[in-house]
Amino acid sequence: MKSKMKLDTTLVHAGRNPRAHEGVVNPPVYHASTILYPTVAAHEAASVPNPKATTYGRHGTATHRAFEEAVAAAEGGFATRVVPSGFAAVVAAILAFVKSGDHVLMVDSVYAPARRCCDVTLKNFGIETTYYDPLTGAGIAKLIRPNTKIVYTESPGSITFEVQDVPAIAAAAHAAGAVVLMDNTWAGGILFNAFSHGVDVSIHAATKYIVGHSDAMLGTITATEAAIDPVRASVRALGYATGPDDVYLGLRGLRTLGVRLKQHQANARIVAEWLRARPEVAEVLYPALPNDPGHALWKRDFTGASGLFGVVLREYPRPAMEAMLDGMGLFGMGASWGGFESLVLWQHPEKIRTAVPWTRKGPVLRLHIGLEDPSDLIADLEAGFGRLTQAAKAA
Repeated sequence: MKSKMKLDTTLVHAGRNPRAHEGVVNPPVYHASTILYPTVAAHEAASVPNPKATTYGRHGTATHRAFEEAVAAAEGGFATRVVPSGFAAVVAAILAFVKSGDHVLMVDSVYAPARRCCDVTLKNFGIETTYYDPLTGAGIAKLIRPNTKIVYTESPGSITFEVQDVPAIAAAAHAAGAVVLMDNTWAGGILFNAFSHGVDVSIHAATKYIVGHSDAMLGTITATEAAIDPVRASVRALGYATGPDDVYLGLRGLRTLGVRLKQHQANARIVAEWLRARPEVAEVLYPALPNDPGHALWKRDFTGASGLFGVVLREYPRPAMEAMLDGMGLFGMGASWGGFESLVLWQHPEKIRTAVPWTRKGPVLRLHIGLEDPSDLIADLEAGFGRLTQAAKAA
């Protein structure tokens, strides 16, 4: 029956077994480091890695396994490993498939810490990275080398929100024997079915939409059956240990992920359409809008949109930007996103892009639209634009 369940039903029921816990709806939180064994033979048997057994606190408990089972079911992957953060998921997933002398193709619109992983960690290990245009599509085949082991995607891209043709990229990568990794965080891991589009490993910053309340750090790596063993070995070798309380919060958040994402999208559409009509705005970077360059691919491959998008303003001096942002009432300024609250950050893609220069002249804002009433968010933005234009005139 479970294999036939719709997504919203899967989110509610996957990873739960009340009969195994005296009828309790949610699995218990196991706090554990040491696990005791009754015999020498039992202890020696536990030294063999077994993802379904509790052998040591660092390797996970029943709490972890319940969360991993639920995430894998929601994403449609074979299995999941939970790690302490989204960045930890990026690092463990990449290191699972490369060694010294290998080559990685990394999308130029990638999450900034992933770029640092390539430019520092991989470089120190003798692994070369080439950044590619996120709109390359099937043309990625021309960049693949004999030693290319990973083609890394993120769609839509961080800050600039380009939608990639993931199936075309995956087909080219697989033809050359490379593994396809994807950061699937924008879609909450559920609005884009990574595995039906050719991805081998789906990476998720569960800190964002899965947790949903800005109060826990988590990352997940979900993989196909062929790719999961290297992922498990990498997580184990890196020594990652995820606290059971954070895992529990992730599991609790997962239950309402579907309904929250629907509301984030509804609110974001209202705010994005309003922003598109503002004279201060040059461009809204949100694939769910029909006029967005990535809309056709988004409509083909995605089942919905989240609440995260970008806004390119017309050219304004720094004092005007500070006047706008420093006075926001509902939009907080802070890293991360995916919680119930709305956020805004001034971003600088021109400083980090290398394969394709960012040529827009105006400031770029990244907005996360939370669960507040959109009319209140619009009022906050409208007041901010008032400060922006007033300060610009005074400059």
